[in-house]
Amino acid sequence: MRAGPYERHRELLSSVGRAIAAGESRRPFTEATCRDAADAGMRSARTGGKVFRSLLGRPFELGQPGELGRVRTESSPYGLALAIDYPRCDPAELVAAAGSAAAGWRAAGPYERAGLAVEILRRLNTRSHELALAVHHTTGQSLQGALRAAGPRAQDRALEVVAQAFAESERVPADLRWMSAERGGQPLEGSCSLVPRGVSLLVGCPDFPLWNGYPGLFASLVTGNPVVVAPHPRSVLPLAITVRVARQVLAEAGHSPDLVTLAVAEPERQVHRRLATDPSVRIVDYTGTARFADWLEQHAHQATVFANRTGLNTVVVDSTDDYRGLVRGLARASCRCSGTVRTTPQNILVPERGFSTDEGHKTLRDLGADLGDAVDRLLAHPARAARELGAISADEVRDALTDAARYGPVLHASGPVDRPDLPYADLRSPLLVRLRACDERVYTHEWPGLVSFLVGTDSTSHSLALLRRTVGRHGALYASVHSTDPLVLAAAGTAALDAGVHLVENLDDLPADPSSALAELPDSGAHFVTGRFRVVRSRRHATPVTPVPAPAPVRLEIAADLVDV
Repeated sequence: MRAGPYERHRELLSSVGRAIAAGESRRPFTEATCRDAADAGMRSARTGGKVFRSLLGRPFELGQPGELGRVRTESSPYGLALAIDYPRCDPAELVAAAGSAAAGWRAAGPYERAGLAVEILRRLNTRSHELALAVHHTTGQSLQGALRAAGPRAQDRALEVVAQAFAESERVPADLRWMSAERGGQPLEGSCSLVPRGVSLLVGCPDFPLWNGYPGLFASLVTGNPVVVAPHPRSVLPLAITVRVARQVLAEAGHSPDLVTLAVAEPERQVHRRLATDPSVRIVDYTGTARFADWLEQHAHQATVFANRTGLNTVVVDSTDDYRGLVRGLARASCRCSGTVRTTPQNILVPERGFSTDEGHKTLRDLGADLGDAVDRLLAHPARAARELGAISADEVRDALTDAARYGPVLHASGPVDRPDLPYADLRSPLLVRLRACDERVYTHEWPGLVSFLVGTDSTSHSLALLRRTVGRHGALYASVHSTDPLVLAAAGTAALDAGVHLVENLDDLPADPSSALAELPDSGAHFVTGRFRVVRSRRHATPVTPVPAPAPVRLEIAADLVDV
């Protein structure tokens, strides 16, 4: 008899769950790929490229309900003609189909749901190179960066969420027994049932559609909620491939494929806003600008909104014993993926009087000049420049580079980075502008892409106060502090807690995916999982247990004629 999905993946789920409980890192997809991609089951880069090219210029079929026509919304910043037609479906019919499929998915129970979620991830893992090419040609990320954001690391992040959601589901006891505090302590019994919230909407991120989209998608599926995926019009293909794989796995297991559907439309139709305010949509997941996150919280009143704001990533510089490492790290973080990663620093807060280093006292002017030189050295090699930057895919980034330069002295101007082998790619170096602390209206605005501000403050205490106020009000994904003083580090930790932001201390080169133990859930923390279901209890008088009479003792008698004398 063939093992079910949970039995096939039980050990993997258990090992990841144990690692999470111990605060340790467990990355099976990444670890397997590092040993041998063939052992991991991944298609080769060459095969993935062939599969990716087979998608170009063709209709992308999903077999979804309510199809009204076809739509194209993507273009590659590297000049490749994608020309992929996606089904444009009636949003109301997608939500209705998801709602109709919800009862069977709830009845499947957490074990089967978790097992099928792992199976979806396993199949996505085999298509990692195909997914990386899809991210590369829709977001503009370099191939190396796209593989990090769409391949085994993203799958491991999703697997941690699956394990967390499964663990929270297992906490709900099936049966209850207790003695009533009234009426003489009569025995009572009951049951607990995990009730999913309802249809979930995933609003896609244009720059990191899989890295930012997988947590919400798999948290909803494991807790019993069907998902409608509304990708950003600039980056449809990565999530479309994900939806197709999920639908195939669900259908093969005997479930309705409409548990996961894709909602694509022309940008002017604003399909994500229409879905977010649909009365039947009960959960909304979104990672992106604070502006749209605020809109969701103000208008999607019927739903639980899990919004992860990109916001104002902030660096506080107090002192350092590795000045060159600090400068190199800031330069690389400013360039990585054209400033679209979650750890890109926007505001660098430094005391006007300067700061102490292992190379002596440094002023703001010194830091600005050295940071500009470090950026130029980093991007001097064409291949390295393309690997670090990626191509700009959005006009809003180009506009921001022009607008931000008007607000203060430019310490490093943004300019084109030539790459002869990528004639269609728009590669640009980052912009660094000097501001004063009183220019708060400028640096509290969320600037997309390659824009950073070097902000002079009265003191480190003033810098921490700005961090607490600006990040607490406008949000951020990360803050960083550089100091050799333990008291400053402790104060920075308190400021980060007050602002509700992840803090990184004295790390020179902050990677694009800094989590080394747990997949960092959005701002709501554990509620990111538990907020997707309710627990409903039933109570009743306990059924009397009728004692079973003990069997009469068996008397053995041995016939005399059978005894061997």
